[in-house]
Amino acid sequence: MKHRVEYLAVRAVFGLVRIVPEPLVRAAGTLLGRVFYVVDRSHRRTAERNLAAAFPGRSTRERRAIARGAFEHFGRLGFEILKFATLSDRAMLARVEFDGLDRVKAAYAHGRGVLLYTGHFGYWELHALVHALELEPMGVLARALDNHDLNLLLERIRRRTGNTVIYRQGTLRRVLRMLQARHAVAILIDQHVHERDAVQVDFFERPAATTPLVAALAIRTGAPVVPCFALPLGGGRFRMIYEHPIEPPQAPDDAAGGGEPDILREFTQRCTDVLEMYVRRRPELWLWMHRRWRD
Repeated sequence: MKHRVEYLAVRAVFGLVRIVPEPLVRAAGTLLGRVFYVVDRSHRRTAERNLAAAFPGRSTRERRAIARGAFEHFGRLGFEILKFATLSDRAMLARVEFDGLDRVKAAYAHGRGVLLYTGHFGYWELHALVHALELEPMGVLARALDNHDLNLLLERIRRRTGNTVIYRQGTLRRVLRMLQARHAVAILIDQHVHERDAVQVDFFERPAATTPLVAALAIRTGAPVVPCFALPLGGGRFRMIYEHPIEPPQAPDDAAGGGEPDILREFTQRCTDVLEMYVRRRPELWLWMHRRWRD
């Protein structure tokens, strides 16, 4: 029953955003985020604990402002995703500007596919939609929502511009096929990973269990690894950024010891460092409500 109510509520909002002006859509998202900041004490406490550890030099007031801003941001993000799904392809592209297209085009030119990565930061869902329009459709790795009906709705939105959604079952085979076909695959790297093959890297100077999938695929296939980020510009416009590709670490000599686990860890650390740089610049755009550090 709960899942059905959630789905019907989102469907109702989906219908409304078609006719509501853009400023009201953003305002409604901000208001929803503020409401959750007040009533969702558990996630608010998690965000405040994470911020206290990440920014010990900032005052309690500053950290609370960041936490409140993060809740507001994710409220806006939810509404913006629904609004974008109602726009024409031309209207989507009219609301974005691209930074670093030459970098990602050069990565495609290698002919080995492209590994795009980001985190739960900014407007990553919108980035995937317009990437498919400006360049070509890609594969998007995702975890299915617990609410089946909502997951189907989100999948339809993610596929709106031709992208393919790849879930965990059979992930590696499907990703390898897409890379072999010279396509791009997008992966999020900023959630806690329970699997035993996670690597521990530093994120805000704290060990964080992180997926080594990007590094492992890059080493196996030679596909370039390009960090990408979507930042708000105000007025319903966004900047889609493709950073410089991450240089892979040198393989250790046999005599020097070490091995593949060390390469995976170093590569994943390099990827994480770029993500952390962006989060430090705009901390209110990251998912502080997630229990990223658990060990």
